[in-house]
Amino acid sequence: MDIFTYEFMQRAFMAGLIVALMCPLIGTFIVIKRQSLLSEGLGHVAFAGVTGASLLSIYPPLGAAILTVLTAIGIELVRRRQNQYTDMILALFFYTGLALAVIFATMTKMPSTGLLNFLFGSILTVTDTDIMTIAGVAVVVALTVYFMYSKLLFTAFDEQIAVTAGIAVGRINMLFAILTALVVVMGMTIVGILLIGALMIVPVAAAHLWRRGFGQTLIISEIYSLASVSLGLLGAFEYDLAPGGTIVLVAILGYVLTFAVTVARDRK
Repeated sequence: MDIFTYEFMQRAFMAGLIVALMCPLIGTFIVIKRQSLLSEGLGHVAFAGVTGASLLSIYPPLGAAILTVLTAIGIELVRRRQNQYTDMILALFFYTGLALAVIFATMTKMPSTGLLNFLFGSILTVTDTDIMTIAGVAVVVALTVYFMYSKLLFTAFDEQIAVTAGIAVGRINMLFAILTALVVVMGMTIVGILLIGALMIVPVAAAHLWRRGFGQTLIISEIYSLASVSLGLLGAFEYDLAPGGTIVLVAILGYVLTFAVTVARDRK
């Protein structure tokens, strides 16, 4: 039976493929900046936003977006003053978000299944509103990266040289933190809050194994991401699995296979 005869699968694929394109777009910069913890931790904060929004009876992704963006801004402001303790600063913010999420989750009237959908993703709950929201955020992120590409790239590789070149590194880092927060929130409907960070990192890690330049690595990571989401959604539908976990496992399998191929190539 053709799975695309189901409207919920059509919506899931539309949203999923948009997310698949956006995650490596930000994830490639995250890997270069060595801030993989940022995407993971912002997912915890996003969950606090979801549960807090439920308490206030507002659209959960909106609550997640507001809290996650504010947290990203806060992290960058503190990091400017305590740059040598970046990991500690990230951990403090993220544990605070996780603690709030636990508290709000016990207070909210949102059904447990609803919370689980945000944690692990769901192909059944993607709405037209979700698709429009995801598409809107994707346009903002893509246009921002396009117009700020050189400054983002320069800052990611070496902040000191970027400062010498006259780039407003503080503003660029702030902008990047906000973009990361938006992508995390955008992807939580499909992949889930707990695993969105993996979709931002694993395809990029696999692409890096080919040892190409930045531009080629970005393109290759997009291919890995699109394949992971497509195959993951198909597997989730066929075997009634959580889409987030299935997508990430496919991505990890892609990494393992790429690792094996590149090791065999290097031995020749």
